[in-house]
Amino acid sequence: MGHIKQIRRIWPSVLRTILGCVLIGLITFVCYRLQLNLSVTGFAFLIVIVLQSLVGNFVSSAVVSVVAVLCLDFFFTPPLFSFEVTNPLDILALISFLTTGLVITRLTTRVRKEAAISDRQRRQVDRLYLLAQGLLALDPEKTLHVRSIELFREVFGLRAVCLYDAAQAEIHCTANPPSGMAEHTRAAYSSGRDREDAASGILSRCLRAGGNTTGAISFQGLPDPELTAGPLSALAAAMLERAHTFRSASHAAGAAQAELFRGAVLDALAHEFKTPLATIVTAAGGLRELGPLSSQQIEFTDIVETEASRLSLLTSRLLRTAQVDREEVKPQLEFTNMADLVTVVADQYSRQWTDRKVSIRKPAAATGVMADPELLQLALRQLLDNACKYSVPGSAVTISIDSQDEWVAIRTSNSGSRIGPSERSRIFDRFYRGAEARHKAPGSGLGLYVARKIVHAHGGSLDLEMATPTHQDTAFRLALPRAG
Repeated sequence: MGHIKQIRRIWPSVLRTILGCVLIGLITFVCYRLQLNLSVTGFAFLIVIVLQSLVGNFVSSAVVSVVAVLCLDFFFTPPLFSFEVTNPLDILALISFLTTGLVITRLTTRVRKEAAISDRQRRQVDRLYLLAQGLLALDPEKTLHVRSIELFREVFGLRAVCLYDAAQAEIHCTANPPSGMAEHTRAAYSSGRDREDAASGILSRCLRAGGNTTGAISFQGLPDPELTAGPLSALAAAMLERAHTFRSASHAAGAAQAELFRGAVLDALAHEFKTPLATIVTAAGGLRELGPLSSQQIEFTDIVETEASRLSLLTSRLLRTAQVDREEVKPQLEFTNMADLVTVVADQYSRQWTDRKVSIRKPAAATGVMADPELLQLALRQLLDNACKYSVPGSAVTISIDSQDEWVAIRTSNSGSRIGPSERSRIFDRFYRGAEARHKAPGSGLGLYVARKIVHAHGGSLDLEMATPTHQDTAFRLALPRAG
């Protein structure tokens, strides 16, 4: 079995080497028939070695270089049809070819390695975002510990998770934890020091809040622990504090304090996102500075930068949503062209959701309103986010703008999902999520609540349109007073 794996690993390199040698032979035949001189033929060989170095490794590049030098010596260096590698021209050509192959192969390997690291970091940050969303959506009064560690395990694909709550002296583990994992977690809390067992793959981290150790959490099978252990521990500590808050007070007082810790979760998440996002952007910039890149390498670099920008936007939106949820909305009004603002947001979603057909219908009349552009964009993003998430791939997401005498209205509609009659009166409630929405995509149930809160602060309205026999799409209508 090991020999088969080794052959599969070596075979692509052997195949690329054979193709490179065949290409050298073909160029040799063409140049010899055309009676081209040594310089032109050597330059053609150099191009082949550069291409070989871009797609292969140094060994394959070195083999092709030796074959090229032998062809130059035999067919183009006097005396013809004889091998005299001691000729200074042959030695110079071999050194040039090998140096070119070594430099390009080294740069290409470095680019591939940094691209792989950046892609791995992007995936980890995306998982952290999904985990934070899931933790925020949990009801802290209902088996928070059990459900939260299951979320840790599911999102990051861990084999087992154990959480020790010092306040309650309780240990909670996922199904079938390895022997000794619970004791390993308690020992980390008792000693106040992080622990790692290389043999079993168990990594334990102490949970701290306000300078005190509140518990410990252990992971088995955590990928990239140097990147994810810190953020996961911060989220677990904030989640634990949130649970303590709800236990220590009455339902009303506990709910009020939990909102503060909910903000702490978001702050911890934003803080832990800074380093991975900065690393991704720096690595992407480094790739471009290494020199000329192939089209595939440029595509990988663009993907890294685009995804980093998307995660940064998601983080900013998450924090802004939490702030609007907690505080009274006080918009800073200024004249805003609704058509321009909607176009900017729609273009961003068209690039992000390439499998949805996002279109805009604009009126000929003026669409100016007095609004806070940042808050209004947040409300529009909530509507478009729902329209894209809860529609099926390939379906249409339509945004239409209607300018009337006193109002400017924006209508967003999507097909592929329906809101049941029993849920229509509750979809704008805080933390409410419909039965179908819970199965289709993760969320916190704050989007529509925050969007309507923003629109009401502007003196406008946000409503769900009633479905008709001819129009079964899910549609929302946002209306703001038109600027005089």
